[in-house]
Amino acid sequence: MKSTSLVWLRNDLRLADNPALSAATRREGRTIVLYIDETAIGVRPPGAAARWWLHNSLQALEADLAGLGIDFTVRHGDPALIIAEMVADEAVSAVFWNRRYAAGERAVDAAIKAALISSGVTTESFGANVLVEPWDIATGQDKPYSVFTPFWKTLKQRPIAQPLPRPDAGISRQANQVDDHYKEPAWAEKLSGHWYVGEAAARRTLADFLDHRVDAYPEGRDFPDCEATSGLSPHLRFGEISPRQIWHAASMVAQMAPEKAAAIDKFLSELAWRDFSYHQLYHRCDIAREPMQAKYATMSWRQSADDLAAWKSGQTGLPIIDAGMRELWETGTMHNRVRMLVASLLTKNLLIDWRLGEQWFWECLVDGDVASNPASWQWVAGSGLDAAPYFRIFNPVTQGGRFDAEGSYVRLWVPELAALPDKWLHNPWEAPAEVLSAAGVKIGETYPAPIVDLKASRTRALEAAAAL
Repeated sequence: MKSTSLVWLRNDLRLADNPALSAATRREGRTIVLYIDETAIGVRPPGAAARWWLHNSLQALEADLAGLGIDFTVRHGDPALIIAEMVADEAVSAVFWNRRYAAGERAVDAAIKAALISSGVTTESFGANVLVEPWDIATGQDKPYSVFTPFWKTLKQRPIAQPLPRPDAGISRQANQVDDHYKEPAWAEKLSGHWYVGEAAARRTLADFLDHRVDAYPEGRDFPDCEATSGLSPHLRFGEISPRQIWHAASMVAQMAPEKAAAIDKFLSELAWRDFSYHQLYHRCDIAREPMQAKYATMSWRQSADDLAAWKSGQTGLPIIDAGMRELWETGTMHNRVRMLVASLLTKNLLIDWRLGEQWFWECLVDGDVASNPASWQWVAGSGLDAAPYFRIFNPVTQGGRFDAEGSYVRLWVPELAALPDKWLHNPWEAPAEVLSAAGVKIGETYPAPIVDLKASRTRALEAAAAL
């Protein structure tokens, strides 16, 4: 009787450079691929927007696996019980998965691996979703890195494993519809107008970026109206493409087109920043709940449901902030520069706990990542590693004038201000009455007055941080 191998996929929804899938398909016999919508304690469930992406990504994966003749099943519940049941029902002799790095995830995986091995089932896990395993990179004192620059210098010297090819095709079969349990919430249906999902889409996105946009990346990535970023973050979050694939594809372009090498080096440093976030996730306590700098545990955060609601809905009266929050709600993403601005306003000017912002982003982002999202929020709030100094408080008016000088981004997402001259677009409450009237803007009626005084709130934030 031929053996059956089970591949448990999680954040690695791809065929190429998938070590667990490759290991299974190299064995004699049948391969079954499993995805579980987990209810295990300690595993953070995806937010609503990410569930929209997940549903569509699972459908794309189902079709890709069907083309290889590989069975795919999606289940809901406790992974320990589901895997044990499948091992018994399908006579599974080997189980494979690719590693994940949050403490709760590792605990779940370790318990399942121990149970499988004790029952005689071959069980193996692989590194597939970071460039370097978190335990394989350390300081000269053999400690985890807490500063990015030396982390990046060390990582650059490491050989990055070559991506694995797709498994060989078997006899194709008909794909089944992914269970309706994974359908997105009704409000998330609008996201389909902004994204293409799946492994093939990820490869196209990478190729388009390297062919047409990477040259502008180092400078253009700061300007929200400039299409200079890669657009790969949600594909990375769900593992539709691996960081190793991106690394080697970009490195090859740098070798073939030396004039792009500096821009690609900057792009790869941002890919390494993602690894740095996973480094923090692995080596620290729950970074979505616990500040990485212990002194921030005593921070006196304000409680203001009204301010938090205004921030979430893009009604703060600060145009570039409102533009970012509306972009997030409509598209499931937000430009990276604007992410810093909205996080700074919430945690410093409004002095509202960074965890509340992180939770909202988790719900609204298609690329809500278990490492990058909390690590980035802590970085802006000042409680993270290699954090922005506590006195770095972004001014949304000056930042808007610098990075959206012609107002294209604000006019797109805050159309009620579209007729204002550039001079007043980022501070409309200071515009002369006749200018507001000519633009059809009534502060407090058609557009809100600022919910916070930027100067006074900056002083308050500095005092709160100094008190720590």
